[in-house]
Amino acid sequence: MTRLDLGPIGVTLDVRADGGHLDHAATLEKLGYSAIWIAGGQLATLDPLREVIRATESIPVGSAIIPARVYPPEDVVALRREIEASDPGRLIAGLGGTHGERPLRTMNAYLDSLDAADPPVPAGARVLSALGPRMLELSRDRAAGALSLLVTPEFTAHARRILGERAALAVMEYVVVESDPRLARDTVRESIAFLSTVGGYPQNLRRMGFTDDDIAATSDRLIDGLVAWGGVDAVAARVRRHLDAGADQVVLGVQSTDPGAVPHAEWRALADALIG
Repeated sequence: MTRLDLGPIGVTLDVRADGGHLDHAATLEKLGYSAIWIAGGQLATLDPLREVIRATESIPVGSAIIPARVYPPEDVVALRREIEASDPGRLIAGLGGTHGERPLRTMNAYLDSLDAADPPVPAGARVLSALGPRMLELSRDRAAGALSLLVTPEFTAHARRILGERAALAVMEYVVVESDPRLARDTVRESIAFLSTVGGYPQNLRRMGFTDDDIAATSDRLIDGLVAWGGVDAVAARVRRHLDAGADQVVLGVQSTDPGAVPHAEWRALADALIG
């Protein structure tokens, strides 16, 4: 299987009820980002993936992630079949959400169904949300690679060792372009606090050296270890640490310090710094 060519800098896109995200998607493509990713929490349906692909010209669009416990394999098969007919090669099927008992068995069964479909959703067109070593191995063996969130550059190096050289690794990174420590940390504290209680995140945070107290309090130490914040140069340096550690793509989840604002200025500044 040929290694999935992700390109170095992706970006997340928030879905808006007024449809404004479709114009934002076109802007991100023009700025030179390598891929647009839509968070699974915003996928009340799979329609945003179709819509963003139709609103852009050639940029790959990924799901981060399609939760396997919400959408049966048949939905993913139908989505890819439709998109391949009009925009071949543009959908990256990011899969995950197998929290609970036997997550590996659940994901293996899901992948079996994708393989058996007519036409199948091939391994080269899918990536798996992965933090633990066995899910990373599954990403290597049964998908094009892994998608990781809430991780340090040291984790990225660890994941690369497990994935080897042929599997792709996309690292999702919260970004706050703000040099005031308190404002930057408070901008993401609620999101980090929520995610750090979900699924495999707490266990992986402990594996990375964070304490139960760090997790319970959403400590400054935890945020500083997981989030790229500061001026554009500081954020760019953090992104490059992930790339140097083995990430194929760093996906920028840019958070505005103004709640609800669209981070147009930050997108442009980061594109200038990281894409040129």
